[in-house]
Amino acid sequence: MLPKDIATLFMPLDALALGYFLIAALGYRMIERSTFLGRRSLVGAIQEQRVRWMLNMSARGDQRTLDVILLNTLVQGNAFFASTTAIAIGGIAAILGSGERAQGLLDRLPYAAPSTALMWEVKLMLIMAIFIFAFFKFAWAFRLGHYTAIMIGSTPERASGSEGSCDAHAYRTARVAGLSAEHSNGGLRSFYYAIAALAWFYHPIAMIVATTWVLLILIRRDFFSRSRRLILEDV
Repeated sequence: MLPKDIATLFMPLDALALGYFLIAALGYRMIERSTFLGRRSLVGAIQEQRVRWMLNMSARGDQRTLDVILLNTLVQGNAFFASTTAIAIGGIAAILGSGERAQGLLDRLPYAAPSTALMWEVKLMLIMAIFIFAFFKFAWAFRLGHYTAIMIGSTPERASGSEGSCDAHAYRTARVAGLSAEHSNGGLRSFYYAIAALAWFYHPIAMIVATTWVLLILIRRDFFSRSRRLILEDV
């Protein structure tokens, strides 16, 4: 037998909201990574542009300053978000144990669902887990950005008969850059999911609604946005 506070920790509606949240996040990840849909998404369209970028880079010889500047901008963005998630993790850790006082403030709001101090900690741990996941995503994207710079620096010079090896190296470099972007996108999506998880503090139904809202935003931006059509030249 579980202790009473553990056995009754998840009310049916809380369990439903958490299950829906996890299924939505993991399910969208599987859909976005599928070969067929991935190529039709904004991420797939950008990857095609990365291939063009790296092919152009390989043809520039020793004039690759622009490529390094562009890549450094992307790398610094990942470093910024990694530090932001570290700050968020520290802030959440600082308020662990203050469930009763925080829940007292929420109880003053209309229609707010009652919650125990233990349940409050579980909700905080979910937010913390999301930001920890985001931190590792951004940190690895940062490292992959460095590896991309090394790949750019090691691009062989184009000479008669060496076009094939240069192109192959450019494709590999674009793939490494794509992996960096893939992890960076995963970290950014975690911010979206954290917003949906915040609604759980108010009410489980609010979490379900927020999760659906976030999912629709991600689907629209990845598969039906104007930016996707422009990048795919489908205008």
